[in-house]
Amino acid sequence: MRHLALALTLCLASPAAHAACGGSWGDFIGGLKNEAVAKGHSAATVDRFFASARQDPKVLKADRSQGVFKRDFIDFSRRVISKSRINKGRANAKKYASVFAKAEREYGVPAGVLLAFWALETDYGAVQGDFNTLNALLTLSHDCRRPELFRPQIFAALELFERGNFDPKTTQGAWAGEIGMVQMLPEDIIANGVDGDGDGKVSLKTSAPDALLSGAKMLQSLGWNAGEPWLQEVQVPEKMDWSKTGLNTTLSVQEWAAMGVRARAGSFEGGAGSILLPMGKDGPAFLAYPNFQTYFEWNQSFVYVTTAAYFATRLSGAPVYDAGNPSPSLSDANMKLLQKKLAARGHDVGKIDGILGSGTRAAVQAEQKRLGFAADAWPTLALLKKL
Repeated sequence: MRHLALALTLCLASPAAHAACGGSWGDFIGGLKNEAVAKGHSAATVDRFFASARQDPKVLKADRSQGVFKRDFIDFSRRVISKSRINKGRANAKKYASVFAKAEREYGVPAGVLLAFWALETDYGAVQGDFNTLNALLTLSHDCRRPELFRPQIFAALELFERGNFDPKTTQGAWAGEIGMVQMLPEDIIANGVDGDGDGKVSLKTSAPDALLSGAKMLQSLGWNAGEPWLQEVQVPEKMDWSKTGLNTTLSVQEWAAMGVRARAGSFEGGAGSILLPMGKDGPAFLAYPNFQTYFEWNQSFVYVTTAAYFATRLSGAPVYDAGNPSPSLSDANMKLLQKKLAARGHDVGKIDGILGSGTRAAVQAEQKRLGFAADAWPTLALLKKL
């Protein structure tokens, strides 16, 4: 569920972090086993748990190949939100109506939100991943990019093993260690797993009620506010103070209305929010309400989060967005060049990776404002040339 692989900060902060990763594989596994025993697990159980441990080079390849997040919002959303997925979502909404009603009643999470994640994560459970989960977690923990994110998941998986809910040899999932229909990490399963079908077990791979209610509980734990909207399409005027757009500025719907912003259909659904222009002032426009921020606790990709939130509105009855006529996306090479130029001007854009993330968007908006461009945070060739 939470794609920790998108946390792009390198884990190079302390000697302790270095000691917990890298080195020979045998010494690394030995260190984990010693730590597990020190945590109170029996040596025999620990030996059985780690008996089949193997390093998986395919995991590292997948970790370093996340080009899908370089696509722009229109391209990405059109690729993943198909008519078939919408129809399947509506069918599943009827099939599991009582489960979705319980999810909203107990955790405050609407059906559309859960359906969208279920669809995007595993195509409603059809594609859950074929990576050995333990080996994926071990490989990513041994890799010294960010072991602090994955190492705790190993011990959580050990706890699930002791409960009879994890098999080191056969449990499979995504390359980043997530398991089941809504892709939850072991720690999240322990904290938020729900027996939705009443069989006495939490089975996220085979039980839709278990997976959906567990996902709802986790969203609630991440800060989801019951009864509140998350995203709504709006229409923006031809001219406004574009520097006020973006997730860093929150205004009341009355203030947005005074600037000429209108709900595309009906009236505003919430009290305050941020204007989200994923492809600039000439592309789709949304009002992101506070619940939208919860999506970033699930996944850190701006394009994925915006797509998931929009898909949830579609499954809840909203129309297809107005794509408008945005300026073309920069090529990968030009995006990296832009990031280098922004970094040279003192902006923190993070890694030079060609991904238009929050840091790059903020830097683009700041430079647009400085140079007299419409400060909508959408990078163009004109801006790149001016820089």
